[in-house]
Amino acid sequence: MTKYFIAKVGLVVWLTLVIVAGIAMPMVPAPSKWYELPIIPALEDKARIIFFHVPMSWTTLVAFVASMVYGIMYLKTKKLDYDLRSVSAAGLGTMFCILATVTGSIWAKFNWGSFWNWDPRETSIFVLLLIYGAYFALRSAIDVEEKRATLSAVYAIIAGVTAPFFIFVMPRIMTGLHPGAKGDESGSTPVAQLHMPPNMRVVFFASIIGFTILYFWMFNIKIRSARLETESQYAQE
Repeated sequence: MTKYFIAKVGLVVWLTLVIVAGIAMPMVPAPSKWYELPIIPALEDKARIIFFHVPMSWTTLVAFVASMVYGIMYLKTKKLDYDLRSVSAAGLGTMFCILATVTGSIWAKFNWGSFWNWDPRETSIFVLLLIYGAYFALRSAIDVEEKRATLSAVYAIIAGVTAPFFIFVMPRIMTGLHPGAKGDESGSTPVAQLHMPPNMRVVFFASIIGFTILYFWMFNIKIRSARLETESQYAQE
């Protein structure tokens, strides 16, 4: 219990430091100190969104791929615990996908003048939300547990295969407003090619690690909660 408490405190401290660093570290044209970040052309101070939006998108992919893997494991073993893990991962993935969409929309408002522009990246994330919205609609429409788990597993596998395409591939093969899109005069984004100074890279990867650990922590809590709920339902029956 003590180790678990220390791990929770450590995660909170880690993410707090990342958030403070991402927001408070000054951006200057010619950094001369370790805590100064460079101004990225065309993004300027709005480039801070990199420390939050990209890790959320990454965590979304991790969750959706995990849901796909657990779906495969359920089809192989027919153990309902894997179905529980698959739907839990999909739920958290949808949550992080919404957070990535919100942070991206805020950035779009300041950079493009509108929260939503139907840019290929915005469109792809919207399609992804529709796909997983349909996943939960499918589950709610089926009462038989085994049938629901089987169909959900097949759907999770198909959806998981499309997730990397919609998050990372489609926005880069089509022209659009988003940095890194096809035809972007500045080339790929500093994130895609990791063209960032060491201090910026440290904050960026610290954020990715922090959000990834946050996902696994939330996943474990969700699994334990779902198991207790399932056991309670069986006990009542």
